[in-house]
Amino acid sequence: MRRDNRDGFTLVELLVVIAIIGILAALLLSAISKSRIKAQQVQCVNNVRQLGLALQQFVADYHVYPLNVNLHWSDGGEHATRWATALQQEGLSGRDPWALKRLGSNWWHTTVWHCPAVPLSGFTLGTSSSHTNYHISNYGYNAYGLRRWEDPDSLGLGGHRGNTTTNYVDSSPVHESEVVSPLEMMAIGDGFVGGSGVILDTTENHGRLQRTSGLQDLGGSTLRSYSRHQGKANVVFCDGHVESPKLQFLFEDMSDAALVRWNRDHQPHRDRL
Repeated sequence: MRRDNRDGFTLVELLVVIAIIGILAALLLSAISKSRIKAQQVQCVNNVRQLGLALQQFVADYHVYPLNVNLHWSDGGEHATRWATALQQEGLSGRDPWALKRLGSNWWHTTVWHCPAVPLSGFTLGTSSSHTNYHISNYGYNAYGLRRWEDPDSLGLGGHRGNTTTNYVDSSPVHESEVVSPLEMMAIGDGFVGGSGVILDTTENHGRLQRTSGLQDLGGSTLRSYSRHQGKANVVFCDGHVESPKLQFLFEDMSDAALVRWNRDHQPHRDRL
């Protein structure tokens, strides 16, 4: 019997090959995505570690923590107008203040102040004729600790008092000896303000790391926050070590272990929730 020569593939064979290629491509893309996320995580951890070193240098120089906002910086005081400026003056990553100025107005895009997982473009809310542009916070200072808006005092590092509904109030800086447990006191981390299932990540936070209440989600902020580092935040503590706790632990957990790390007196202050 004569057999016909086969010069090509059958339709079934082509479909099998295409399916195999699709599976391999999906696996490759997944691996690339995981590698990118891991690289961003490593870079962000390094950033907050550098910020922590600058904070420790500031405390070593002045024996106090930088004020969140210093209303008297123009009166010849030693501290800068804001906590971030104070750390810049400590020569972050070998950059003195003048070196930072030479980088121009977008210096935070190329320094330790920019988390690689945060898009530079931000997002827009509203219509084409009336809208607001929001830029997403990179890193925040545990200036207030566990605090509601109406609480007049602060449990964080940014001063002894909070802020009013119209402006910041005068506040004396927190002395280094007032931090009962530097090992368990969060200092700087991803710029999230959260509580009761909501997390804000926009510049409306003014560069804060804070647990509070009465928040409303803004433009999908909570979802963005959970996707930044796969449901975690990178945080440097007062003693300089870095951890990556889960956002749920930071902003929803009611245990003493979760609450005390917000406050310089190392007490849970559950009554503020």
